Amino acid sequence: MAKNDLIAKFLIWRLRHLSNQAFILILSGLIGIFSGLAAVILTTSVHAIQKFLTDDFYKEYANFMYIIYPLVGISAAYLIGKFVLKDIGGHGIPDVLFNISKKSSIIPRVKIYSRVITSALTVGFGGSVGLEAPMVITGSAIGSNVGLLMHLNPKKRALLIGCGAAGAISAIFGAPIGAVIFAIEVILLEISTASFIPLLIASVMGSITSMILIGDESLFNFDLKETFVAAHMPYYLLLGIICGLVSLYFSRMVRATEKIMDDIGDQWMRIMYGGAFLGIVVFIFPPIYGEGYSTLNTLIDGNSSQILDKSPFFSSIENPIMIIVFLTLIVLVKPIATAVTIGSGGSGGIFAPSLYVGGIVGFLFAYSQNMLGFHTPLPMGHFTLVAMCGLMAGVQHSPLSAIFLIAEITGGYELFVPLMFVSAIAYTTTTYFQKDSLYKLQLKDQGKLLPETKDQELLDTIDISHVIERDLLPIHPNSQLKNLIELVKISKRNIFPVVDENDLLRGIITLDDFRDIMFDLEKQETVLVKQLMQSPPEILLVTENMQSAMEKFERSGAWNLPVVENGRYLGFVSKSRIFNTYRKRLIRQKQD
Repeated sequence: MAKNDLIAKFLIWRLRHLSNQAFILILSGLIGIFSGLAAVILTTSVHAIQKFLTDDFYKEYANFMYIIYPLVGISAAYLIGKFVLKDIGGHGIPDVLFNISKKSSIIPRVKIYSRVITSALTVGFGGSVGLEAPMVITGSAIGSNVGLLMHLNPKKRALLIGCGAAGAISAIFGAPIGAVIFAIEVILLEISTASFIPLLIASVMGSITSMILIGDESLFNFDLKETFVAAHMPYYLLLGIICGLVSLYFSRMVRATEKIMDDIGDQWMRIMYGGAFLGIVVFIFPPIYGEGYSTLNTLIDGNSSQILDKSPFFSSIENPIMIIVFLTLIVLVKPIATAVTIGSGGSGGIFAPSLYVGGIVGFLFAYSQNMLGFHTPLPMGHFTLVAMCGLMAGVQHSPLSAIFLIAEITGGYELFVPLMFVSAIAYTTTTYFQKDSLYKLQLKDQGKLLPETKDQELLDTIDISHVIERDLLPIHPNSQLKNLIELVKISKRNIFPVVDENDLLRGIITLDDFRDIMFDLEKQETVLVKQLMQSPPEILLVTENMQSAMEKFERSGAWNLPVVENGRYLGFVSKSRIFNTYRKRLIRQKQD
């Protein structure tokens, strides 16, 4: 009670001394700091676990512990998530999108810390997923719950969710501009200029927090020595198309694998099968262990032969052809390993795996061309980084985020032109075959549909039960015409629902249906309502979403439609009532 009183007093003080805009700016900075702190804790924990588990591995021996680690990590993550935290891993960013769209931007408080713990165990023990999605969930949960604590409306909470996501991504990559654009492009989808400033503040504070705690250490450590050459643009065009096609493969393999995992009914069987599969894959292909960013650093630095060191089957082979085969197999297997990790009960996301696969695709493209000796040597570091951008644009449908994220982590804008070009080509290629991003497709696979436009989003906030009109007078199907005429005298409406003794809707009757006989005294005694009634052009269900309801109105051409619940008549909904409610909410949204 004391806590609630303290918050109430603070909110009263805030209303007197701080404008809404200033208050949001302060909250965005705090959220950025806490999101950055959570990102540092997670990444540091994962690296510590991985170092502890694999530091004594030797490249000249088969390291059989690789087979065991993923099973241990996924089992631990599932057990702790289910029985201690009450929050099992799974999809990350899709769940955030769904909470913003369908749950008034409310994210459960447990997600502030649950994904930090379960993701650290999953990835630290070799689960083939990324930490970015769990961090986005953590940052978003911080933003959502701060908004709830401060009694902010859903729109303001959504903005704070974006601030949490921006702070987390900025802290992980040290890319504040890319983080802001990611929050807008992927999380919030649409935002005003005034709302842009809180995202900037949160992103900067997340990045600064990371710098203070762990210094300038970055996920990617390299120095681009070559300059961009315009003559390479035809190769970048081809790379963009390849990235788009690989993005399609990535998305479809993730979804297909997730479906297979879902079909395994028993959770412990999923863990056993998934852990065994991952253990074997990581044993054969050690670069798939965890996030895999160290592999990308190795490739960018030009030390490709080192990636074979810890594999028991490839370590003694230094043939360039074998490097190509090895990396190609990793590209094919990585999406499956990612989906198996999540489907088994682990916690993580597809953000890092898409960057990982993209980097390998770019390296393979340049490495193969250089080995064959066509035209001019290609800078492998450039193509590795640009292809990371291409895969991110294709898989997540976030071309702008991809451009600025990779541009920032390279420490400059030397590659800005090829990044823009490949991102656009990859995105166009992917969307030609697949309209939605992998995040939206994953939600659709779960039966969760997001609105396509802002109009749909606003419509979805209107509940049919809140716009039902109950002033239409019902009549029994066995009633005589004269009884109906009595209702006409007292009714203000010209539609009458025909309802039986169990309140079940049997039909409707309008004034036009009996206008020509209503003054015929003989027919008033002999004609029954059931002889005059008609079936409604469409029937609305009380559980139906408003988008579906509007489609029925358009399809039928009706202005009023009846609403039922399990066949029982509840009332009518009119287009005019919906439009009026829509207009009021639109005005309220603009005021907010």
